[in-house]
Amino acid sequence: MVYLIGINLLGLAMMGIDKAKAVRHAWRISEKALFAVGILGGSLGAWLGMYLFHHKTRHWYFVMGMPLILAVQIMVGVFFLGKVLPALF
Repeated sequence: MVYLIGINLLGLAMMGIDKAKAVRHAWRISEKALFAVGILGGSLGAWLGMYLFHHKTRHWYFVMGMPLILAVQIMVGVFFLGKVLPALF
């Protein structure tokens, strides 16, 4: 749980930092790195950061990709919880 909170905060922060860098025309965080954080479990934070900071919302692959990654992660989580919880009780 601590990992998921941390990686989602990282995804949110990365979107905010990249937006600030975009406004200043500074060196940017790569889209590959933003997606990597999403795939590693930070998709909810990255998705929220997209809309909180109004960043990457015009790129279809972010608008469709982050929610899709999140949906897959939720399905995998529900699947594994369904396997683990009954075994515990």
